[in-house]
Amino acid sequence: MKLGFFTMPLHPADRPLTETLNEDREAFILADKLGFSEAYMGEHVTDAFEPVPNSMMFLCWVAREIKNMTLATGTVNLGHHHPAAVAAEAAMLDHMLEGRFMLGVSPGNLPSDSEVFGTLDIDRNEKFIEALNQIIEIWTSDPPYDIQGKYNSISTVKHYNEKLGQGVILKPYQRPTPPIFGTVVAPFSKGIIGLGERGWLPVSANFLQPKWVATHWPNYAEGCGNVGREADPAAWRVARSIFVADDDKVAEEYGKGPQSPYRFYFHQLGSKLRNGGKLGLFKTDRDQPDEEITDDFMVDSLVIAGTVDKVVDEILAFREETGDFGTLVYAGHDWVDAKLGKRSMELMTTEVMPRVNKAIGA
Repeated sequence: MKLGFFTMPLHPADRPLTETLNEDREAFILADKLGFSEAYMGEHVTDAFEPVPNSMMFLCWVAREIKNMTLATGTVNLGHHHPAAVAAEAAMLDHMLEGRFMLGVSPGNLPSDSEVFGTLDIDRNEKFIEALNQIIEIWTSDPPYDIQGKYNSISTVKHYNEKLGQGVILKPYQRPTPPIFGTVVAPFSKGIIGLGERGWLPVSANFLQPKWVATHWPNYAEGCGNVGREADPAAWRVARSIFVADDDKVAEEYGKGPQSPYRFYFHQLGSKLRNGGKLGLFKTDRDQPDEEITDDFMVDSLVIAGTVDKVVDEILAFREETGDFGTLVYAGHDWVDAKLGKRSMELMTTEVMPRVNKAIGA
């Protein structure tokens, strides 16, 4: 099992932006030095608590410092981007990283983002599928382009000039495309069937209860089977919020206590999903009353925190419930205490993952 890193990123809105950006940059560089296999950055335009409006811009900023990891957008919200721009920018980033790049995509579901881009009243899933298909067509076809769509039409027919190189959009370093993945947040997701059918990668969100994560793999395998391809668990990424410490008291306090960044994370996320009527993601049973989904409940059921032995046992128990997967994606949270945040990442790579892999025979 490999170890990945993901951050939304979620920080207190009153922290200076330069400070949180540099903290996230430091976390990516540290993950690379420690041997994490891949790292994902999220994006939102209208969220003061998640202040990275463009994930590819951030990845370009850290690319020169990253020597081994694959970098990934986590995710580009295609409902809010022009597909030709995404195709060109992602292709350039793929070349910068010489193929150590994955393109993560989603429709873009933050309501305030949709409002600012004027997409509140459209079918964003439909626009998302159209945009992604257009990006792939740009990458896999030759100019001049004449790609018609409901939301965007892409043409260079009028001004294409082969000798001058005009009307040409960059193709990626990885041919025909970089690996493409989608995040999976719904229990019994039907969208993951499409990921399997298209040969794209699934990443199960870190805020889903284990019993709902377990519903993802059968559907992904079904999608692969629909096109005659055997599903490989190595393709499945599963994210979790994990904190590892050198003693139990620190683990409990920093991982779940009143000032815990993990508690802050789930309070913020839970409040947003409560407002959006999506608390079901946190529930252990679909009939569980909304009033039971408290901060304590979310932290207790969704944060793995402890010393090395405890964290190893909980990861193995989690895997026993969900089934085999290829990459455990460690969710990066705000560094309330940078020393503890860094130590947790270090212990994950030097102590936790070797023991987990030994236990599963990897």
